[in-house]
Amino acid sequence: MIMGSKPQILITNDDGISAKGIAALIEVAKPFGDIYVLAPDKPQSGMGHAISIHDPIRLFKSELYPGVQSYACSGTPVDCVKLGIFELLGTKPDLLLSGINHGENSSTNVLYSGTMSAAIEGAMEGIPSFGFSLADFSADADFSAAQHYIQILLAQFFEKGFEPSVCLNVNIPKLPLSEIKGIRVVKQAHAYWADRFEKRQDQYGRDYFWLTGEFADLDQRPDTDLHALKEGFVSVVPTHFDLTSYAHLSHFKSWEQ
Repeated sequence: MIMGSKPQILITNDDGISAKGIAALIEVAKPFGDIYVLAPDKPQSGMGHAISIHDPIRLFKSELYPGVQSYACSGTPVDCVKLGIFELLGTKPDLLLSGINHGENSSTNVLYSGTMSAAIEGAMEGIPSFGFSLADFSADADFSAAQHYIQILLAQFFEKGFEPSVCLNVNIPKLPLSEIKGIRVVKQAHAYWADRFEKRQDQYGRDYFWLTGEFADLDQRPDTDLHALKEGFVSVVPTHFDLTSYAHLSHFKSWEQ
């Protein structure tokens, strides 16, 4: 960033460029810098870190957000980050924001989330990044409380900064602003989806399967994102892309030949 110039902020999501959540994020981010938006042209939830390698990726100018350079992308959230850096801006932005997701991305949901994969891609590129999620799946969710806390976190970032190889996974509980107790920096909880498939038939008598199941919260530690959300706090988990299990390296060293 050139001294004296405004920070360049790239915004994306996985719910699509017309989602209410990204509109709320654009609004709260505007005072902090020059905003550039490149987001999927349709919902891409659950895409994880997928990239498009067999299909062309197309960009379409969007007029949804007056005064903001905005483009819809036919690809995945990670495609959007890559194109935002190398085509839209031609350089790495000062900050990458993903969200606000309709639905929380706590615990191991981070592995499936397109919202968080976009933020992690930013960290992989050496860009300080945030992934924001609201624990409300409604298309017409109220994002005002989320905006309040995002404003606080962005102000903290521009005052203090953080290592660009890290992204912050931020989840906001589904509560009115007056009932949210504050912000907690916590660990990712150990929890997962206990999957099952419902076997159904279409109108032609052909079998198909619908993924369903229940969320299994195995982690009752008080310093996790799930616990913070249950207690009415905004959870912030510093996240990175290094999946090495350092605690187990010494055990597997004995396997070396």
